[in-house]
Amino acid sequence: MFKRIATVSLSLALVGGMLAGCGGNNGNDTSNNSGTTNGGAASDKPVTINMFTASPEYTDAFNAYIAEYKKVKPNVTINLEIMQADYNTVLKSKIASGSTPDVFQTTAGGDIDTFAEYSADLTSEPLAAAMTDGVRTNMTSSDGKVLGLPIKGNLMTLIYNKKLLTDAGIAAPPKTLTELNDDIAKLQAKGITPFANAYKEWWVWKHIFQHFVNAAAEDAGTTPKDLVQQFIDGKTTFNDHPILKDNFFNFIDLTVKNGTDKPLERDSNAEVSDFAQGKAAFMTGKGAWDEEAIKKISPDIQIGIAGYPVSEKPEQALIVTGADQALRINKDSKVAREAIDFFNWLYTSDYGKQWFSSVAKVIPPIKDAPLPDLDMPKEMEEILKTEKSGDLSVNYSLDTFHQKFGEIMQAYIGKSKSKDQAISEIQTAWQQFGSAE
Repeated sequence: MFKRIATVSLSLALVGGMLAGCGGNNGNDTSNNSGTTNGGAASDKPVTINMFTASPEYTDAFNAYIAEYKKVKPNVTINLEIMQADYNTVLKSKIASGSTPDVFQTTAGGDIDTFAEYSADLTSEPLAAAMTDGVRTNMTSSDGKVLGLPIKGNLMTLIYNKKLLTDAGIAAPPKTLTELNDDIAKLQAKGITPFANAYKEWWVWKHIFQHFVNAAAEDAGTTPKDLVQQFIDGKTTFNDHPILKDNFFNFIDLTVKNGTDKPLERDSNAEVSDFAQGKAAFMTGKGAWDEEAIKKISPDIQIGIAGYPVSEKPEQALIVTGADQALRINKDSKVAREAIDFFNWLYTSDYGKQWFSSVAKVIPPIKDAPLPDLDMPKEMEEILKTEKSGDLSVNYSLDTFHQKFGEIMQAYIGKSKSKDQAISEIQTAWQQFGSAE
């Protein structure tokens, strides 16, 4: 999911920047795991690391850790290039032309294997040991190698405005589709629009759909990973899974019918603005990463999180947690060792442990780091004391599939494709684009 904010393309060269040494994969590295070096003239030579990411929302946070690392390695410069639109296309073009960045971003899960041949093996590095178990799994290839490092842990959930629900006489967010329909009627009776959507974005669709995939897998007596593989292999169809064939499309229809106007023109920024200004009670397709943007608009808003109501089984309304984005270190980069040293420092130093929660204000992907002082992570922590988390099943398909899926769903709500056409094309896309194999 390469998320939100209008298209941003920038290159930030930080003079005096980071990291030590040069020569990368020449076998002469003298670096230790703290990001310092054990001596030698080479460690004082200027080093430049080119980092290409698709997360403009973390520009300030990235700049902060770059500036802090400057104190550790004053001879290193990190060139940070951040792009939102067409990131996947541009990254593949860079790789095809032989100009793979020293550090680049991909989705996790299946894409860990897709980009394996370009990725340094991080399995034995301190940063891998520092990851939480679940996050490490999301960064691990099919042959057991840790090939990525997460920007953050994540939380995908239905987000709601507590005050608006209370104003409509709703004591708790809906856990079933029947409850959802009842709550929609209550909100409308009070003149409150139920849903803010960002259906102009292709990536929001996968965050909604995965909740239905998880429930469909449970009903089928299998795991989300195995169910997705069955679709990729062409061994099952939507007809076998009413939650996908009916419940998912019914849910989408409800959000369009009872949502903000012109859904195909509402992007991520517009959705955040709509929700923050109290124009809608629920926010679809998003997660914890949006809290700061919401509160910049409305500092006093009371935000709640809930699993999507996907069926008539309340226990299937689960929040989803995990890591769906990965940074990769180009194994053939001349500064691969230096880049690894940098991230070892970020994942193991006292500064790094507080950077995730206090600077980036994200759910830390590493052990022994505090949660950020934000509503959604705090609610997540409380929910997970009594409920399990849903599987991050977006990781079992490639983003090439997810992008096509989003485009098909956009055509469906734009009424240029029927439900049957959309289902047929989704199933075909899963077989064509769902796997790296």
